[in-house]
Amino acid sequence: MKLYSWNVNGIRAAEKKGLVDWIQSEQPDVLGIQELKATEDQLPDTLKQIDGYHAFFNPAERKGYSGTAVYYKEEPLNIHTGLSDDRFNHEGRTIVMEYPDFTLYNIYFPNGGQGDDRLQFKMDFYDCFQKDVNALVAEGKRVIVCGDVNTAHTEIDLKNPKSNAKRSGFLPIEREWVTQFLNDGYIDTYRYFYPDQIEYSWWSYRFNARANNAGWRIDYFFASDNAKDLLEDAAIHTDVMGSDHCPISLTLKI
Repeated sequence: MKLYSWNVNGIRAAEKKGLVDWIQSEQPDVLGIQELKATEDQLPDTLKQIDGYHAFFNPAERKGYSGTAVYYKEEPLNIHTGLSDDRFNHEGRTIVMEYPDFTLYNIYFPNGGQGDDRLQFKMDFYDCFQKDVNALVAEGKRVIVCGDVNTAHTEIDLKNPKSNAKRSGFLPIEREWVTQFLNDGYIDTYRYFYPDQIEYSWWSYRFNARANNAGWRIDYFFASDNAKDLLEDAAIHTDVMGSDHCPISLTLKI
């Protein structure tokens, strides 16, 4: 089973850059989309009805902002949105899909770069998310998380760590949260398979960053430790264009 995650930075813009053709060529079993930037009634049928796929959209209340979606071949047992604290459920950031072998969270984690209040919102969101998935794991569920986490974990995960040390996305408090989350019983699946590989998933549109590969790895597939037996491979698809992010994937032994 192949799971994909992609921050498309506006699904309507991504469609014009070949998103539907890419889906039909790549044939993911599940594709988690972040940064939808549209309500369902703003989407053309070409995005709502892709051959072979069901679709579910979770837009933000504010138009043209945030939002998530999933495309999937096999109907889950259950699909719902949001975290346990309603404070975090107005920006369309979370879709949860229950399958027989695992529960999948597709999340667009907040960016903390718009001031202290927004950084605190991001850290509170992280903590609420962690509490929610810990509760599922405590029930014996296997959890897989995909999405734009908006934090590069270690210096290997971005091109210029020193010059970005005081920028949201690489602040000590953000990096420490990733560390303690992993220590709490979760796997960064790309690092699990490729501990020393340098690849990025996001590049600024400025300064020819993508051409110079001056990027950040801020998109992840996490898995709970009890899901380790499901993991087959992980990848970052740096050759796929259409957004300032590229898709990432996780292959499961299912």
